[in-house]
Amino acid sequence: MITVISGTNRPASNTRKVAGCVQAIYQSLEVKRELLDLAEMPPEIFSPASYAAKPAGFTRFTDSILTSDGLVVVTPEYNGSFPGVLKYFVDMLPFPESFEHRPVCFVGLAAGMWGALRSVEQLQTIFGYRNALVYPERVFLPGINGMLDATGRFANEEMEKRLQKQADGFIGFVERERGKKLR
Repeated sequence: MITVISGTNRPASNTRKVAGCVQAIYQSLEVKRELLDLAEMPPEIFSPASYAAKPAGFTRFTDSILTSDGLVVVTPEYNGSFPGVLKYFVDMLPFPESFEHRPVCFVGLAAGMWGALRSVEQLQTIFGYRNALVYPERVFLPGINGMLDATGRFANEEMEKRLQKQADGFIGFVERERGKKLR
């Protein structure tokens, strides 16, 4: 199973729309997939008491990560970095088993011209520290505000082709690293 993480809790975000497109690509490739939207995390997870005992509503997030064969992290760039809620999400997951030897790839999006390059590079450092297997083919989506149509689809099919190419390669990467077929 591939877990797609929408890396912000911002309502109606472009990140959620892109994550939905990514999920649809994996569906078209006949790969079991799940979308984790950080906007759906239970409010109780933000209580300081969550460091000691995770709320029951967070279990589906933890279970999705722990049972996943590979992760696709879709992240925006906020103020030259990734959203704090994404770092908090990573911090709330079990250590070390959440990312240890788990394949992960990244999609970055931003209003600016670099498409979340900084965000993705910073996340690669964190996931590398956690011993994740980082897939080197990243996708950057600059100028995201003009890239999606009213339905959340890409107005320019070239962007979807880039995501499709990444997904094809990532499936092979996951299959090699995990020693099992995904489709």
